[in-house]
Amino acid sequence: MKTKRILKSILKWTSLLILFALFAGVILIFIAYWRSTNDCDRNAAAPTNPMKAIVYCDYGLANLKLEDVEKPVPNDDQILVKVRAASINPYDWHFIEGTPYIMRLMGVGLRKPKDTRLGVDFAGTVEAVGKNVTQFKPGDEVFGGRGGAFAEYLCPRANRAVALKPANLTFEQAASVNIAGITALQALRDKGNVQAGQKILINGASGGVGTFAVQIAKSFGADVTGVCSTRNVDLVRSLGADHVIDYTKEDFAKGEQRYDVILDNVPNHSLSECRRILNPKGKYIMIGGGGPNDSRWVGPFGRVIHALLVSPFISQKMGMMMADANQKDLTILGDLMQSGKVTPVIDRTYKLSEVPAAIAYLEQGHARGKVVITLE
Repeated sequence: MKTKRILKSILKWTSLLILFALFAGVILIFIAYWRSTNDCDRNAAAPTNPMKAIVYCDYGLANLKLEDVEKPVPNDDQILVKVRAASINPYDWHFIEGTPYIMRLMGVGLRKPKDTRLGVDFAGTVEAVGKNVTQFKPGDEVFGGRGGAFAEYLCPRANRAVALKPANLTFEQAASVNIAGITALQALRDKGNVQAGQKILINGASGGVGTFAVQIAKSFGADVTGVCSTRNVDLVRSLGADHVIDYTKEDFAKGEQRYDVILDNVPNHSLSECRRILNPKGKYIMIGGGGPNDSRWVGPFGRVIHALLVSPFISQKMGMMMADANQKDLTILGDLMQSGKVTPVIDRTYKLSEVPAAIAYLEQGHARGKVVITLE
């Protein structure tokens, strides 16, 4: 009887502690939400050495503004790049909207964006270098990735995601490479371990990642099937795809063909449907942008969790791909483009002042290849 009372007492106090912890957690999140701020108010003074850049102080496309900000100065390990072109990625509008909301809990800003600058992909000309920089010099044409790329100037670290631009590429083409090209390369090479003769399905073959993936997979010697809409069939075929499936006429998940690797840029089929057309040792790779039916709270992570839960019980490998931008892979992509094995596909170009319109267009989900911002 005494033991029973002790157990009841333990359960009671444990329940109270859990409730208290939950209540405290809610209070802390509430406080953090209202204290969430950025440097917009602190930067009210006019810059002494101004440049134009896209800034957003609050979440939402309507809050993007073209403003004067302070021109950056490179430190000892950086280069100063005059941006000639930049490109839009789904990555950008996830930050603009602050969705999935789990991103806000992970540090991008609960109530307001912590970082008020946007854009990653860029191409331009080196204007100055830090004293420790030896691999670049003023006048070099470069491309790569650095936060705040929707601006006239930026300062990437010389040993990070920046490389010499291939001479046969325009600045617009080079600016389209970083996220999309590296994602495609790493997904096929590292996650898919694609080998010559393997059968590869690329769902969303006409998009930013997809157009790079078709060409890279062909450079590996793979047999490539691209999935796209009717208007993009000729484009995907021109990139080298061996087979093209028009999803408005045929459901690839119901076909008889089996694949060694599925690169899923548009997760519009269930994991079980994709598994059905994978070989027993096949690999399913979901690209990090997620699909149209993803929750605004957790985005593609719900699908990732599902894949992790089923993976121990099946012979196929299933997972998600997020790009790791680096100089080595940019150089590899540069070589592929210099040799003509890969050519960036550009849908439309916009001016820096038109970034909101460019992002709105990309968000519709019908872009062919990349959407590029020019700063000529």
